[in-house]
Amino acid sequence: QVQLVESGGGLVQAGGSLRLSCAASGRTFRSYAMGWFRQAPGKEREFVAVLNRSGGLTTYPDSVKGRFTISRDNAKNTVYLQMNGLKPEDTAVYYCAASTIVAFSVKSNEYDCWGQGTQVTVSS
Repeated sequence: QVQLVESGGGLVQAGGSLRLSCAASGRTFRSYAMGWFRQAPGKEREFVAVLNRSGGLTTYPDSVKGRFTISRDNAKNTVYLQMNGLKPEDTAVYYCAASTIVAFSVKSNEYDCWGQGTQVTVSS
């Protein structure tokens, strides 16, 4: 089972940027679809960005499209989430997730490995 450790969260003013990192253990990182999800207080977990095993296919919800970019470095067993133009509504706990089940998915229930989460707070 792969282990995921997120880093890079914090407090930022609206309009600012943060870069989240997710380091994965294991030798088969390149075989996992990866994703970032977030959960705000009182809300359901939602997908923020996902990419396939090679990193060549990505998708984003409209709420972050054009502002967030997901990428992966298979040599470093790491996936990143670059977040620009942050808004107060982006405030949430951000989770990194890996799927050993599917090649590409926006559904959280198709991801079977999760990190502990990192808090992102955007002040207005």
